[in-house]
Amino acid sequence: MSNSATDHATVPPTLWAVRGRHTGPAPEDVVRRTLRRHKESGDIDDFAEPPAAGDPGPRVFEARWRAGGTVTVRARLTLVPRQGRPQGHEWRLVAEAERPWDDAWPSPATLFWPDGGSGDDDGSWDHHPTVTGLRFRHVNALPEDDKEMRRRLRDAAREAWCVHVVVHEAMTPDERGRLPLARLLPPGLRHRVIEHRAAPQQFRGVNWALKDLGVEVPRGGAVLLPPDPAPEGYDGREHRVRNVFLDGSEPAELVAALRHFVALPRPLSRDAADALTDLRENWTLMTLQEQLERERRLVAMYADALEAMTKSRDLYKQAAEQALEALAAYRDVPPSALPQQRPGPRTPGALHQLTRTFERLKLPVWGRQQQEPATTTPSGAADGTGAPAGTPPPEDEKPA
Repeated sequence: MSNSATDHATVPPTLWAVRGRHTGPAPEDVVRRTLRRHKESGDIDDFAEPPAAGDPGPRVFEARWRAGGTVTVRARLTLVPRQGRPQGHEWRLVAEAERPWDDAWPSPATLFWPDGGSGDDDGSWDHHPTVTGLRFRHVNALPEDDKEMRRRLRDAAREAWCVHVVVHEAMTPDERGRLPLARLLPPGLRHRVIEHRAAPQQFRGVNWALKDLGVEVPRGGAVLLPPDPAPEGYDGREHRVRNVFLDGSEPAELVAALRHFVALPRPLSRDAADALTDLRENWTLMTLQEQLERERRLVAMYADALEAMTKSRDLYKQAAEQALEALAAYRDVPPSALPQQRPGPRTPGALHQLTRTFERLKLPVWGRQQQEPATTTPSGAADGTGAPAGTPPPEDEKPA
């Protein structure tokens, strides 16, 4: 695991994000019916289904509501078909509020997906996106095999969208203790937590499986799996609960640990950052006032760009005029008044190299007129003077 989150953006306190997998057919129909029902009841102000950019496979849904009656929340759910295993549709849900998120607000998941009391809630939407067998809103028993348990917890710790909590049963619970703890959590935490349950006899095995993650669960207690990469200053002891009573009462210590964990400057995964950017930049469900403000921002942006272009044009024009003036002044100056550039002294090495270069050049002597050989004297024979044939006589022996 990584020990630093310096290269990752942190989760904004205004963000609520989770992702999962829908295993049934036509999940887009389920989302439409759920949103329509909440709009009719007044739980949400409006919703829309904008076209997804690029690949026609994904489906996008937007919804807005006022949490607590005053705080505007914008949410965006994206459905992506899965090609491999596990099959189904992966969904990603990001919601951003105007102020830091309050876990007493309704869970955005229940405004897009049915959550009890509805015929559409067949339990198809609350599956973990990558780890088969894990589900929200359920008690997820750890495997009996220690190596399989270790593999599951390691894979779960890599999931940065939700919080994983491991609970150890001090003794075999009754019917109330077998119910998931998620139902006792505040609404804002309920669908962001996956509960792993270890049986009483798995105490040593679960701590052996957690050793690589640097945490351990107390007997009869709970521990939150650390994020990967862990934020700076992270201390796993602050997210360990000594006792969790599985008697149907509210787990106050566990709720406090979860709130502290969610409030940390945790690293924001790349895909979560992309989903948040998509929400902010491609949002379409705007009111008339928001549309007017957006157009005003565009007009101001275009005005700034036009002013910058005008400034650049003026600067280029001024520079060109100065260059022309300098060129005209240079042409009016007589050559004698211009500074003469004197060549620098040549180094002996350079002169020697230049000499050697000229020596290597074998240039013919053009313009030298070749003499016709004498017809009576063989080529190369000496005449009476002892000079080779064809040699002109000296000046003093020439006839007058």
